[in-house]
Amino acid sequence: MTGYAVLLRGINVGGNKKVPMADLRTLLEGLGYGDVRTYLQSGNAVVTTDEPAATVAKRCEAAITEAFGMDVRCLVLSGAELRELADAHPLRDVADNGSRMLALFLLDPPPADAADPAELDPQRIRVADRVIYQWCPDGISNAPDVAAFVRKSWKVPVTGRNWNTVEKLLALLGA
Repeated sequence: MTGYAVLLRGINVGGNKKVPMADLRTLLEGLGYGDVRTYLQSGNAVVTTDEPAATVAKRCEAAITEAFGMDVRCLVLSGAELRELADAHPLRDVADNGSRMLALFLLDPPPADAADPAELDPQRIRVADRVIYQWCPDGISNAPDVAAFVRKSWKVPVTGRNWNTVEKLLALLGA
C-alpha cells in the first residue's frame, strides 16, 4: 500500500465549492481507500491504496463531481514524492515561518516557452519541475500572486499550500 496526499484545488476558499471534510472522508472511504484522514478545511486528505497516483486523482475527481456536482481538480502525490519536493526546498534556510512559505503545486506541466514567475520577486520565488516555492516575509496577501501569474501566463492550474500544511501532510503520511 502506498500513502498519498490528495490535494483538492479551490475548495472551501472564499465560500466557494464547499465540501465538508467529513463528507470528503466518507467519499474517499467509499472509493475503497484506507487510512483516510483530512487536514484543515482547504481540501487536504491522505489515503492508502495500491492504485497509481493518476488513477486516484481521476477517481477522486469523478466522485467529487458525482457527489457534489462540481469540477474539482485533484493533485495526488505519494509520501515519497512529497518528501522529495520538501527536501528540495531551495528557500528552506531563508524561511523562518511556515505560514509565510508557499508551495504552489502544478497540476499540469508548464509550456516550453513559459515566462519565469521568479521575475515577480527574484529573491523569494524558485521554480522547480512540479512546484513553485515562494517565501512571503510580509505575508501571503502582500506577496506577488504567483498562482494567478501561472494560471494566466502558463494556462496551468495550481494548488497552493503553506509550508506548515506540507509538513503536516508529511507527518500524516509518515514520510
